[in-house]
Amino acid sequence: MSILVQFVIGLVFGLGLVIAGMSDPAKVLNFLDIGAIPTGGWDPSLAFVMAGGIAVTFIGFKLVLRRSQPIFGGKFHLPTATDIDARIIAGPAIFGVGWGLAGFCPGPAFTALTTGGSAALMFVAAMLVGMAGARWLASRPAAPVAVTPRG
Repeated sequence: MSILVQFVIGLVFGLGLVIAGMSDPAKVLNFLDIGAIPTGGWDPSLAFVMAGGIAVTFIGFKLVLRRSQPIFGGKFHLPTATDIDARIIAGPAIFGVGWGLAGFCPGPAFTALTTGGSAALMFVAAMLVGMAGARWLASRPAAPVAVTPRG
């Protein structure tokens, strides 16, 4: 039952992305091109999609976290780390650069695969390679620190 619910949620999410036009990289790039504001070429619609997503998520988290446990799980798995490290800075920076260059982020890229576009296919392939590379880098043991004696 849990997998079916997750599938339906993903389907609704993907449908929302398609209806909002977020699977079209040109729409996203037009939002990110703030230099086009004076000419009227800037498209602010993505800001409304983001605001709607933030509002739904905010309300959803408030309601869900009132429960003692999730409906389809034994406990909530919430992050406990509060440290800001290089990964916390580098990950979103890489995400933003990729989003700005390609006009895709993961969700809309997967929905754009259904239209058969080669740009979406290349983006998803590169994203999967990048994810595998990041996982490989994260799993490597830390390099030993060389200590040189003073004297």
